[in-house]
Amino acid sequence: MNPMPSDRGRRSRRGSLAVMLTLLVLAAVTAYAQRRWGRGWLSDDVRTAREVPQHGAETPVWTNTPGFDGDTFTFARIRYDGGGWRRGAGWTTDLPDADLNLSYRLHQMTSLKVDPNGRILRLTDPELVNYPLIYIVEPGGLYLSGEEVLALRRYLLNGGFLWLDDFWGEEEWDNMAEELAKVFPDRSFEELPLDHPLYRCVMDIKGKHQVPNVQTGTESQFTGVTWEPRSSSTRTVHHRVIFDDKGRIMVFASHNTDNGDGWEWEGLNFYYFREFSEKTAYPLAINVLYYIMTH
Repeated sequence: MNPMPSDRGRRSRRGSLAVMLTLLVLAAVTAYAQRRWGRGWLSDDVRTAREVPQHGAETPVWTNTPGFDGDTFTFARIRYDGGGWRRGAGWTTDLPDADLNLSYRLHQMTSLKVDPNGRILRLTDPELVNYPLIYIVEPGGLYLSGEEVLALRRYLLNGGFLWLDDFWGEEEWDNMAEELAKVFPDRSFEELPLDHPLYRCVMDIKGKHQVPNVQTGTESQFTGVTWEPRSSSTRTVHHRVIFDDKGRIMVFASHNTDNGDGWEWEGLNFYYFREFSEKTAYPLAINVLYYIMTH
C-alpha cells in the first residue's frame, strides 16, 4: 500500500530536516576542528601536545610519582608568528608526535622523570621560566615581536636554553639570525666543535649527521640524498651556538637537518628509524638535554 499524498509530504519534510541537521552538525564539527587543529595552526586554548590528535602510532602514556610534578622534565614547544622566509607549517611542524615520542624515549631510556604531555606556550607566557629547554621548529619563518625579544633575552640570560631546529639553506638561516640578533645584538653564533663535551656527555657522537624529512630519508636508501634539494647550501649540517659570558650554551641551532622528523616518524618504517631516528636524532636530543641539565 502506498502512503497517502499528505503522508509522503510529511515524510519528505522530516527527511529534509534530518539531512539539514546532519549537515549543520558536520559543518560545526569541521569548523571546530579547523579552528582548533587545522590550517597549520592551533587555537590558544591548546596547551599540551597530548591534546592534539596524533597522525602516527599513538605514543604510550605513563605516570610519575604524585606530588613531584615540579621535578619532571617537560618538552616545551614555542608558538610563534611567522615572517621572513616562510615554508611548511611553521611552529606546528611535527606536532604532536615529535614532542610525545621524544618525551617517551627520554622516559624510557634515561633516569629522568618526564612529563608525558609536553607543553605549548608563547615566549611571553609567565610560565616560560618553569621550562629549562624550549624548542622552536622551522625558525626560517620566525618573527619576534618587541615583547617576545625582551622575554626571550630575559629567559636565556637567567639560565634558559633554546633549541632551533629544522631549517635549511642560507635564506632561512639569515632570517633566523636576524631575529636572534634582536635578542642579542652583541653576540654572534659560533660553530660548535665536535670536541665539545656536549658530544660525549652520554652518547659518543662523532659527527654532525643529517636527519632528512621522512620521505627524503626513506628514499635515500636508493638515492643517497639526505638534504633538501632547493640549494647546494643544504648539504652540510651545522650546529651553531650562542654562549653567555660564562661559556654556557644559551642557544643551539641545528641547521640543514630535521631532528623533529626523526622523533616524529620513528615508527613509519624500520629503515628510517634505524638510520636517522636511532643513530642521530635521539642521541643528539639525549646529549643536548643531559648537557644543559648539568651545566
